[in-house]
Amino acid sequence: MEGRTAFCLAVGLVPGFATPQALAQQTYPNKPVRVIAASSPGSAVDIVARIIAPKLSERLGQQVVIDNRAGAGGNLGAEIAAKAAPDGYNLFMGTPAQTINPGLYRALNYDLVRDFAPVTLVTTGHYSIVVHPSLPVKSVRELIALARAKRGQLLYASAGNGNATHLAAALFSSLTHVDMVHVPYKGSGPALTDLIGGQVQLMFSNLTASLPYVKSGRLRALAVTGEKRSPAAPELPTVMEAGVPGYVVISWFGVMTPTGTPREIIMRLNSDIAQVMRSPDIRERLATDGAEPTFSTPEKFGDFIKIEITKWTKVIRDAKINPE
Repeated sequence: MEGRTAFCLAVGLVPGFATPQALAQQTYPNKPVRVIAASSPGSAVDIVARIIAPKLSERLGQQVVIDNRAGAGGNLGAEIAAKAAPDGYNLFMGTPAQTINPGLYRALNYDLVRDFAPVTLVTTGHYSIVVHPSLPVKSVRELIALARAKRGQLLYASAGNGNATHLAAALFSSLTHVDMVHVPYKGSGPALTDLIGGQVQLMFSNLTASLPYVKSGRLRALAVTGEKRSPAAPELPTVMEAGVPGYVVISWFGVMTPTGTPREIIMRLNSDIAQVMRSPDIRERLATDGAEPTFSTPEKFGDFIKIEITKWTKVIRDAKINPE
């Protein structure tokens, strides 16, 4: 009897002896789950989060709410998420911005590796070079020629100073020896709005966000930035194919939780999100929008994050990019 009691106490099965943490894990989830997206509505990360949310809600049996917290190059939303309760009800949709910012800012109010527990990657994909239809170019080579002829005159938008859409263009400028003027916005949504309106001439936009406008004829796409062509737009060459050797930039999104979230909850989320990403309708919807569905173990996602931080820190230092 004493042995059985000791066992029950160890696993928290005796009424009155279960720890609050154990009870929370047993009843999870019993209220809505928040997914913080550190970007504006209409941005690529917002689109992906809202595509995934309904299916994840079905699996969790609770509403999944998207909380847009744009600002400070993605740092505002990340800081809010890092300081949220580690209970599984506060998730964060990580983007390349969070692996860029450690090399960009001298002091952050959070540490991506220390303050977050990876759950899983959810998509990988491309950025695309998109231009306003009035710009007289239909290829990357023509864009390079025009940019050289109009040195310092072409305006390119980004989702923010130091954002991946900025660094993608900066790397392009460096490799092609062109001089274009950077116009930063507070998120991809406002940047695309002004590009469509003709206030700026081009943008290195996440393909997920820009593809609908390309299909409607409101923007013209010249190329994608990955190592291979996108299944969503196979007619578009990669930037490397288009004549810029060595140019590769990928986009990605992944789910994280604040450090301290119980391992059991992380693995529950990992399993449920993996099932969502395997869903044929989700895969079809994301592929149509230019994103390639994926999933990973928390450990592999954590390793990926560290590699990305190292890569972007080098790019920032070599290009001498300053967030101010």
